[in-house]
Amino acid sequence: MIPRYSRPEMVDIWSPASKFRIWFEIEAHATSKLADLGVVPKEAADLVWEKGNAATFDIDRIDEIERETKHDVIAFLTHLSEIVGPEARFVHQGMTSSDVLDTCFNVQLVKASDLLLAGMDKLLAALKTRAEEHKNTICIGRSHGIHAEPVTFGLKMAEAYAEFARGRDRLVAARKEIATCAISGAVGTFANIDPSVEEYVAEQMGLEAEPVSTQVIPRDRHAMFFATLGVIASSIERVATEIRHLQRTEVLEVEEYFSPGQKGSSAMPHKRNPVLTENLTGLARMVRAFSIPAMENVALWHERDISHSSVERMIGPDATVTLDFALSRLTGVIEKLLVYPERMQKNLDQLGGLVHSQRVLLALTQAGVSREDAYRLVQRNAMKVWEEGKDFLTELLADAEVTATLPESEIREKFDMGYHIKHVDTIFKRVFG
Repeated sequence: MIPRYSRPEMVDIWSPASKFRIWFEIEAHATSKLADLGVVPKEAADLVWEKGNAATFDIDRIDEIERETKHDVIAFLTHLSEIVGPEARFVHQGMTSSDVLDTCFNVQLVKASDLLLAGMDKLLAALKTRAEEHKNTICIGRSHGIHAEPVTFGLKMAEAYAEFARGRDRLVAARKEIATCAISGAVGTFANIDPSVEEYVAEQMGLEAEPVSTQVIPRDRHAMFFATLGVIASSIERVATEIRHLQRTEVLEVEEYFSPGQKGSSAMPHKRNPVLTENLTGLARMVRAFSIPAMENVALWHERDISHSSVERMIGPDATVTLDFALSRLTGVIEKLLVYPERMQKNLDQLGGLVHSQRVLLALTQAGVSREDAYRLVQRNAMKVWEEGKDFLTELLADAEVTATLPESEIREKFDMGYHIKHVDTIFKRVFG
C-alpha cells in the first residue's frame, strides 16, 4: 500500500492491530461455543474474553515470537497465552491455522466491500447529478475517434451511471460470495471440532458457514471477488479515458478542475494537464492486474498448500485500498468537472453539417432512391466537405440529383439538431427510473 494512493479507513482494515483483533474474536467465539458443548470449561472461555478484550495486542512482541517460531498464528496464540494465562490452553481446540487466517481474510474483505459500496454510491450520486445537469447539452458523438452523430453530455454521464450501477450489483454479489467462515480443522473434516462451532463463529462474525472446505476456504470465491474489483477498475478507466480525450487541446469539451496555485508543468507554465484521470488509468491497471494471481490461487495442492498466502497478503490490501482511492478520486473529478457547451457546439459545427448525413440518406431511400444510389449521392457531397472545406447543406442544395428527389424544405429539415436528442428522456427513464 502506498500512502499517496490510500485512504485511512480502508488502510485500517488491513492494519496488524485490526487483524489481530479479528483473530482474537474468532478464537474467543470458538472457545465460547466449545464451552457450551462442554469441551472446555466455561470459566476459561469467559476469562479469554475478559482478558483479551481488555488487552492491547503487542505487535512487536508477536513479531518477536514469530521470528523464532516462523509461524504467525502460533506467535499470536503464544502472545495471547501471555495475556490470558494458563486458561489459554483451551483456545484453538481442534482448530487449524487456516480456520483463523481464512475467516479473518473474509471478514476483512467484507469490511472492505462495505467501504467500496459506499464509495460507489457517492460516485453514482455525482454521475446522476451531472447527467441531469447536462441531459440536453448537445455534443458530437464519435466512433473510431471520428465525428459520428450528435449525442448529449448528459447521456455520457448516464452511460457511466448505468455501468457503475451494474458494477455495484456485481460487488454486492461478490461480497455475499466471499462472506464465508471455515472452522473445520485439519483437512476440513471436523474430526476434532464440532460443525456447530463453525456455524456459531460464522453467525457472530457476520458470515455464512462454508458448505464444504478442505483445510482452506475454496479460492474460486476470492477469484470472483478480485475479478469483480478488476471490472469496476476497468469502468473507472473507461470514464477516465473519455475525460482525457475530451480535454485534449484540439477538443477541449471538458476539463479537470484546475485549482488556484496548481502547476501543470515544471517547464511550461501554460499547461493544464488531465493528471487525475491519467492517474486513474494507471491505478485501474494495477487493480485489474491483481485479478490474475487471485485466479491462479484457485488451484491449490490437495487439501491445502500456502502458495496463495503470500499473494493474498499483498493483493487483499493493495486491491481494495487502491480501488477505494480510485473511486473517491473519480467522484471528485466528476463533481468538479468543467464542461464547455460552447466548445461542444463549435466542434459540432466543425464538419459543416456532415453529422446529418444519415438523415439525408434515409430521406432519399424513403423517397424511392435505392440505398446504393442514395449512399453515392450523399457521400459525393460529403467528400467535398472533407476535402475542400465546403458546407454540406449548400452542396446538397446545389446537387440536381438530390433536389430532383427531395425539395429544399425537406433537405433543410434534415439539419435539425433537436432530432437527435428526441429520445433522451426515454433513455434517462430507463437508467434512473
